[in-house]
Amino acid sequence: MHLLRACLLLLPALMLLAGCVTVGPDYVAPETNAPPAWNAATGGSLKAGRADPEELAHWWETFQDPVLTSLIDRAVKGNLDLKEASARVREARARRTAAGAGLLPALDSTASFQRSGDSESARNLYSAGFDARWEIDLFGGVRRSVEAADADLQAASEAMNDTLVTLSAEVALNYVEVRTFQSRLETAEANLALQQETYRIEQSLAQAGLSDALALQRARSNLESTRALIPSLRASLEEAKNRLAVLLGEHPGAVHKELALHGPVPLVPPAISIDAPAAILRRRPDVRQAERELAAQSARVGVAMAELYPRITLNGSIGLSAVSSGDLLTAGSRTFSYGPRITLPIFSAGSIRAGIEARSALQEQALIRYESSVLTALEEVENALNAYAQELERRSALQESAQAAQEAAELAEYQYRSGLVDFTALLDTQRSLLSAQDELVRNSGALTSNLVRLYKALGGGWPAHEAEQYEKEGS
Repeated sequence: MHLLRACLLLLPALMLLAGCVTVGPDYVAPETNAPPAWNAATGGSLKAGRADPEELAHWWETFQDPVLTSLIDRAVKGNLDLKEASARVREARARRTAAGAGLLPALDSTASFQRSGDSESARNLYSAGFDARWEIDLFGGVRRSVEAADADLQAASEAMNDTLVTLSAEVALNYVEVRTFQSRLETAEANLALQQETYRIEQSLAQAGLSDALALQRARSNLESTRALIPSLRASLEEAKNRLAVLLGEHPGAVHKELALHGPVPLVPPAISIDAPAAILRRRPDVRQAERELAAQSARVGVAMAELYPRITLNGSIGLSAVSSGDLLTAGSRTFSYGPRITLPIFSAGSIRAGIEARSALQEQALIRYESSVLTALEEVENALNAYAQELERRSALQESAQAAQEAAELAEYQYRSGLVDFTALLDTQRSLLSAQDELVRNSGALTSNLVRLYKALGGGWPAHEAEQYEKEGS
């Protein structure tokens, strides 16, 4: 009872004292000097303006491709990197709980039996009771640990969001590769059929003595060159499908059946809104993660500085002790003890100050990483904007080229059958047609892939409710 009464009397004063001093730097988020606008042009389908957070969170739906949407949904459920990131969040949450426990008293129950003596006699000792201890966080070391654990938890959450951003982009990029290779295969096979017909005609002419061996061999060379292209396209298609299956957390080959039917490359939406640089930096999970890691390191400087100051621990115990089990519950067996323990560092050979210096250096490194993440984010957006705009500009020229090559091939075939041009002109137009059509298909894939990279650079692909939260933080 004495112990309980003393603790109750001291508790309010000690709690007030424990909250009065917190050593170490108070964290202030660094200012980000983002440019007012993007250097890359944002005309045409790229429009400067506020992006819809919900649309950006599910940007793949703008392609209106149900297969792509299904694949990304499955990847979110099965991807192993995302599962690992989720486990890191749970770890950080548990560490936060453990750090917060340091602010509260700890209570243990004990029970023991001991027999001691010599060769002549022996005696027993029975004991049971409760031990309590509470370290008063006089200079805020524990509070700084909780602050660091909070920031670690937030950084782990942002890392998981960044994994979501990367995952959705990787699934989309591999899906675009699958559709691109399928389209290139269709183009190559169509041209192969055309060249096989040309070779058959040239064989007939050679057998009739109306064509020479050189023309026949050139037709054969053209045919086999196109045929040789097909196995490499099939191999690349298989690799893209297998990579897609692994991204979904499934075995290679798991998506072959559903992707057996050839489909078109997803079409790009007519317009994309591009936020201002500052807004995108607030949304990017990797930048947010770097800022939270900086906050954690700042708090740990305070943890290290608290080691310079006294530590006060309240200890107390209440229990029973007797030489026989029957006497354990009698009034005379009661025992208690209580009192504070003060620990003051006097000499540590500079280890404490070295620890503070090390933590300060880690804080500086975290600041540099944050600044680097900002520059990297700005660079990625600028490059993605430029790459998408340039590929879009190429598309109109490639469409004209493919159309002209198609008309030239048809005209050359008609003139060749009419005897107006020689076989060389026909072969040249067929080669040009294959090249122009293949380049146009590759451009379609590159255009969509560049848009996917742009969405990734904009920080799209993480939960909409968190995307709305960043707006509140920035307002």
